[in-house]
Amino acid sequence: MQAVLTPQKCVEALMGEAKMATTLKQAEKRLMIDKTKSDIVLCHRDMVLKDVVIEATATLMWEKSESLYMTKSLAHRQLLKQ
Repeated sequence: MQAVLTPQKCVEALMGEAKMATTLKQAEKRLMIDKTKSDIVLCHRDMVLKDVVIEATATLMWEKSESLYMTKSLAHRQLLKQ
């Protein structure tokens, strides 16, 4: 996921709007956040997408993705093998 966001210079949006660079204009921040949200949605499968899409911000979407993918459960390992 970070490999997709890095070339588009959207990784900074994962920190949240308040922590983004102050040199960015509000419109630039909004565009970066929107691009990040759309990339997160496009990189998920349908089974996980329904859990991630309900989050309001890109930061919350990212945290939800991490919580779903970073667990060490048996079900998660099986999902990754698919």
